[in-house]
Amino acid sequence: MNNKSSARQKIRYRIRKKINGTASTPRLSVFRSNTDIYAQLIDDNSGVTIASASSKQKDISAQKAPKISKSKMVGESIAKKAVELGVSKVVFDRSGYVYHGRIKAVADGAREGGLVF
Repeated sequence: MNNKSSARQKIRYRIRKKINGTASTPRLSVFRSNTDIYAQLIDDNSGVTIASASSKQKDISAQKAPKISKSKMVGESIAKKAVELGVSKVVFDRSGYVYHGRIKAVADGAREGGLVF
């Protein structure tokens, strides 16, 4: 069966073969649903999520804004948490999504927040 989700899964596997997060440079993984967006900093060596942010957080969900604006806020939020933990460099994992729209907004927000990738 060749549908949209299985095609994205194949792309995810191809991406994950090439990138890997460590404690010093964790992987910034993004998940996009129809209504919300989630971002995580992951250390793949120990299999631990270092920090996470989503559009369901009270300070972000309370604002009346389009989904792209909320995605940028999620990027800024995850960058703020990363800087507090002493992480400044990350590897971006788009999780099989096209680098466009809300995924790009998360990346731009993270860059504005001080992350380098």
